[in-house]
Amino acid sequence: MFTIDAHLDLSMNALEWNRDLTRPVAEINAREKGLSDKPDRGNATVSLPELRNGNIGLVVATQIARFVAPENPLPGWHSPEQAWAQTQGQLAWYRAMVEKGEMTQIRNWSELEAHLAHWNQGEDKSQKPVGFILSLEGADSIVNLDYLEKAYESGLRALGPAHYGPGRYAFGTDSSAPLSQQGKDLVKKMDELGIILDATHLCDLAFWDALEIYQGPVWASHNNCRALVDHNRQFSDEMIKALVDRGAVIGGAFDAWMLSPGWVRGKSTPKERNVTISTVLDHLDHICQIAGNANHIGIGSDLDGAFGTEQSPADLETIADLQKIPDLLRARGYSEIDLEKVMHGNWLRFLENAWK
Repeated sequence: MFTIDAHLDLSMNALEWNRDLTRPVAEINAREKGLSDKPDRGNATVSLPELRNGNIGLVVATQIARFVAPENPLPGWHSPEQAWAQTQGQLAWYRAMVEKGEMTQIRNWSELEAHLAHWNQGEDKSQKPVGFILSLEGADSIVNLDYLEKAYESGLRALGPAHYGPGRYAFGTDSSAPLSQQGKDLVKKMDELGIILDATHLCDLAFWDALEIYQGPVWASHNNCRALVDHNRQFSDEMIKALVDRGAVIGGAFDAWMLSPGWVRGKSTPKERNVTISTVLDHLDHICQIAGNANHIGIGSDLDGAFGTEQSPADLETIADLQKIPDLLRARGYSEIDLEKVMHGNWLRFLENAWK
């Protein structure tokens, strides 16, 4: 079934992990054998050939670069300008993939319609460019609001103001503060430009501030449920209800620490914790119970988002295994119409409403 994944850190993997994503996953992992500079070396699950193997023809692909103040222990850049330069290098990689025919950038509804028509023509996807919508995860690299306009002109169509920790515009996971005036101005400018607000990673206080200020289309590209795994990274039922009321779609994330209470990074394993693709579906099903329908769920896997198979569902070897989801949902009693909504339909409806 045609599939959309609403969150993949492709350019981060290409530049910071030095992965040639035009190659098969097995080849990427073989080249990393013996390396230990990253905890997920040799455990990659994502490449462009694997996206095609899984009929994943459209992705939301990120730029990401954090600014860190001197007292911030997180990894990141020491100035917003450095962070901006990193995102521009990532943009250059996406453009190189477009030049090579590996990817095609989607900036509006007419481009999306044209890409879908091309992708779904014929059975063989092996030579077709993967469509991508450009998103920015964490707004730290936006030096000032003039840079947001530059980013929009380069095709940026979705933005999550926060990532981990205290950000320049919004506080994210494992931190807490209301939106600053700078953050409020950013959200207003996003609204003016028509950039989708990604609520993922916003701390609770910033989440509610952003939803009050921003009047445009909101989604959560990769987020799970606090009721099932109690952590501030996840959404409470109240937050999920607010997103549903705004017409949002929430993409289920495949990071095992978000799927298993008490996960210990580097020690816990998906197999011992019985974390499977079905565990992700537990979270999606919980959202459906709140919404009363299957109109607000999708896939936002975050696979290879600084983790690999050591922290992914045990029954997933590569991203092509997202094709196991329809059968798993059928076994839960989901209708064929609902399967299509989860795999692609809800994201497409959202984009049509946002862009048309």
